[in-house]
Amino acid sequence: MTATVLVIGAGRHGRTGARVVEQLRAQGRNVRVLVRSGGAYVDELRAQGADVVTGDLLDRRTLGAAVDGVDAVYFAYPIAAGAVAAAANLASVLRAAHRSPHLVVLSMGPSAADSPSALGRAQWAAEEVFVWAGLEPTVLRVAALFYENILVLHGSSIKESGRIANSFGPGKAPWISGRDAADLAVAALLEPDRYPAAKLTYPPGAELLSHAEVAELIAKEVASPVEFTAISAPQWQAELEELAKSGDVVNPAMAQHISSVGAQLAQRSGAAIPPDPGHLAEIIGHPPLTMVEFIRHHREALRRS
Repeated sequence: MTATVLVIGAGRHGRTGARVVEQLRAQGRNVRVLVRSGGAYVDELRAQGADVVTGDLLDRRTLGAAVDGVDAVYFAYPIAAGAVAAAANLASVLRAAHRSPHLVVLSMGPSAADSPSALGRAQWAAEEVFVWAGLEPTVLRVAALFYENILVLHGSSIKESGRIANSFGPGKAPWISGRDAADLAVAALLEPDRYPAAKLTYPPGAELLSHAEVAELIAKEVASPVEFTAISAPQWQAELEELAKSGDVVNPAMAQHISSVGAQLAQRSGAAIPPDPGHLAEIIGHPPLTMVEFIRHHREALRRS
């Protein structure tokens, strides 16, 4: 019988979960997706052949049907509050169902007990919960920013005023596309020996760019000036909190998270784990997307209005 993979986190940011579903279905795997509500993206998941179940990670009572009979689980909690409770509920319901699936956690580089980001500390604690529950997770702490952050965090200001302002300073940061981050998880799900259980890894990004360099690349592609300005972490957090009032992706917890991560990288003056596009390509089975390719794909979303 074909194994069933439960995908938790098929939502919007970076579309990593949607890519995981697509790739698993392409490999003939049975895929079950946990969603909180319906919508166009849920219809797309069903069209791909995924079994969609409704539940809420923050309500353990709703998770029984999701874990029934699963052999593997992809877990990617959004950049939002609640990761520890979500991990505890999932671990509890898996143990109650006597399931010990191959658990792949798509994590983030700032996941650490002493992270300046509250979400980074929460993600670390969530991963510890899985370990304490005896689930032996494979944790992929992707050591890079998503290209998609440019659209989510700076898209509106680029279109309105040709401005990128944040707390990352002049230093270079590692970058990766949501697609390629998802393919790292797919590799771990389909080839468990590549990333053995109970192992913590830091997969590399695709390239190293400062935000000033990103601004130059965007300016070239949209044929309009785009400038980067370094601002303090508190100032950027305040701007993101304002953005959260009108958006449906950015939230106050994300605002504190990304502004503090930016300040930490600025103080460190570079990436702790350098990008390695060759190694990344070896893992995911294809050349990683470049920032220029990403910008070209989203040119109209970044063009001055």
